[in-house]
Amino acid sequence: MTVPNADRAIIAPEKITGYLLNVSHKRCGPKARLLLSVGYRSDNPQSLESDLRAQHLSLDVTRTHENAYGVVYEIEGPIKTPSGRIVRFCSVWQVDTGTHMPRFITMYPR
Repeated sequence: MTVPNADRAIIAPEKITGYLLNVSHKRCGPKARLLLSVGYRSDNPQSLESDLRAQHLSLDVTRTHENAYGVVYEIEGPIKTPSGRIVRFCSVWQVDTGTHMPRFITMYPR
């Protein structure tokens, strides 16, 4: 099973630029350093967004659970990065209660 309505997934730009690719972010600095080291760039956040959509949202969900806001879907799998390196990541998506479109929550290396 893939994430429902994956073709309409919402990835907020600030999740990429202000969080995942921001080495100054209090909690995400290490993620940002990893992502930058494998070829992603803060001046080209579209590359990471595109790879998440093409390489992760097409994969089967590995775990689901419900929280107070909706249903959470986790996908574990490889991403071929701009440097050509393949890194295994977990991406987290959520379909909020009362909606049908998944939204990107976070990603982290596995």
